[in-house]
Amino acid sequence: MRQDHGKHSWPWWKEKTISTRENNFWRFKVDNSFEEAISNIERDRPMSLFLKQKDRLTALHPDMSETMVHKRILRKCGGGVNHAIRSRCIEHFSTEDYINAIEDITTRTKIGRNWYKPSMNNRTSGKPIPKPNKPHDKAPLKCNKWGSTSHLANNLPKRQESMR
Repeated sequence: MRQDHGKHSWPWWKEKTISTRENNFWRFKVDNSFEEAISNIERDRPMSLFLKQKDRLTALHPDMSETMVHKRILRKCGGGVNHAIRSRCIEHFSTEDYINAIEDITTRTKIGRNWYKPSMNNRTSGKPIPKPNKPHDKAPLKCNKWGSTSHLANNLPKRQESMR
């Protein structure tokens, strides 16, 4: 943006930023980014996720109270995580207290984590697990209906009906 407009004073940049935020497309874009951001406890750090969402909401709704911002962010978390955080925090916690509670819950408990099969968790090396060799039955295939080895049940010979 600076390459497009060149060097200008701080009040000019401030006015440009404010006018950009009044744009309906910008509001739609920020609102979409808030709604589409899915909190994945295993992938994202709780502090960065919470602060990003808080910045998006305060930019979109500057008159919204801090408790309402916290409630909207917590609604985006999963049901178990949301319940655990609300049971630990009182109504008027600060942002720092919420972040500490989220980090404490995600590191000390398994709330909100995906369940994996134990065999997948115990794999330490990247090599495949060898399958046990089963002795194959080498007997010839027989027809299920007649017991003959000349054909299978799906290829039964047609019976010759006598002409009347």
